[in-house]
Amino acid sequence: MKKIYLLFLLCITVSIVNAQIYETNNISMHSNWFDTAVVAEPAYGIKYNGIWGYAAGGHEYALVGSTAGVYFVDVTNPSAPVTSDFVAGHRAQCIWREIKTYSHYAYLISDDASPNSFQIVDLQYLPDSVHVVADYNALFERGHTIFIDGDKMYIGIARGGMFTNTASMAVFSLSNPEIPVFLRSINNDYPSLLTYNQVHDMFVKNDTVYASCAYDGLFIFKYDSVLNHFNLLSSLTTYPDQGYNHSSALTDDSQTLVFMDEVPAGKAVKVVDVSDLQNMVVTSTFKSNTGPTPHNPFIVGNTCYIAYYLDGLQVYDVADPYQPVRIGYFDTHYQEPLGGPYPSLAYQGAWGAYPYLPSGNVLVSDMQNGLYVLDVSAMTGISNPSADNQTVVFPNPAKTGEIIRLKSTKFKNQEVVVSVIDALGKIISKSTTTFDGFIDIKTANLSSGVYTLRLESGGEDLTNRVVVY
Repeated sequence: MKKIYLLFLLCITVSIVNAQIYETNNISMHSNWFDTAVVAEPAYGIKYNGIWGYAAGGHEYALVGSTAGVYFVDVTNPSAPVTSDFVAGHRAQCIWREIKTYSHYAYLISDDASPNSFQIVDLQYLPDSVHVVADYNALFERGHTIFIDGDKMYIGIARGGMFTNTASMAVFSLSNPEIPVFLRSINNDYPSLLTYNQVHDMFVKNDTVYASCAYDGLFIFKYDSVLNHFNLLSSLTTYPDQGYNHSSALTDDSQTLVFMDEVPAGKAVKVVDVSDLQNMVVTSTFKSNTGPTPHNPFIVGNTCYIAYYLDGLQVYDVADPYQPVRIGYFDTHYQEPLGGPYPSLAYQGAWGAYPYLPSGNVLVSDMQNGLYVLDVSAMTGISNPSADNQTVVFPNPAKTGEIIRLKSTKFKNQEVVVSVIDALGKIISKSTTTFDGFIDIKTANLSSGVYTLRLESGGEDLTNRVVVY
């Protein structure tokens, strides 16, 4: 049953109270943050764009792109976001900004015309402030999308700097996080493979690149770090309801890929069996409604969170790739009701999402309405940890091999059952111990993904989500 809630919004940045009606199912809103000083760019009326998350020292943050730069918003108290800092871009009125993190650094790119730049921001001083450690265009001036896999940074449609012409996609080493080093471009190995010379976006896991290549389709590459070479593994150049192949995400078991085509408007989401890359099969397609455009997918386990433009955040269970099931939604773009009618191709609504915070809260950026902090616990069945427990998990995210320490006042001096559970619900490890206030979790045997740390004692439990990369 569809539920409609009347929610009252407090904009922390400008202290303005606003009230809107949102259409939602299984998802509720903690808060909506926006800054009335943000000026819409003139082409499409976009104010906000890319979004990412970061957690450290018991705090959680939303990194929110805007026309003027990137905001660093503390969402540790999800009902009362607080702006920690702001980093201005090299130019204003930007349509595109994308953000990713590695260790305690954020990498900021934009694909708007010159003058532009690549920025690296040190996050270790949060919640007080952030420090810009690099703002330059020697490597590249513009990039459309960014993905970080381990200590490698992939940039889609890199232009300027060392690239005389456009590089469809380039990969850089982050061995020194403050000084990325160029490794290879797709064009070095396949100079004429892509008609449109675009890897618009990419999902990368263990150096396997699922590349969304615009009107050319979907291509799978493997980056060989020893030989410093890209190898083409497979491609899907013809598929149902085809358009401009925009972006994709992979399930945690690497068996199912979800991708979407942005242009023309209203294309269906595709679910693909990628267990055999030489025989990839589109198992199903679906739409939230007739009209809206799917933009960017993000997957936790088999749960796919889709920033779906005019239909806001749409969430599907893709455990059965032949029969995806919608399990929740929150329409951030209240200006256009679910079910339409819709504009033909409106760059309005949800741009991106971030479902990887330890708390389980989900961040969504709406191009006109700003940041939404959403509670999905009714949908996932995992409650957010209570602030009363004074729980800290650090580092989070953590590299494989690092030790994660959980500290809490809850269950202190009690016997507890400690479980590490993967995104599919499988118990990876389970032990019983007397809890003296902290527990160290080894990640050496954990693959990249989202895990739940659960402590149980006396019929109660304490759960925290952690990200391992």
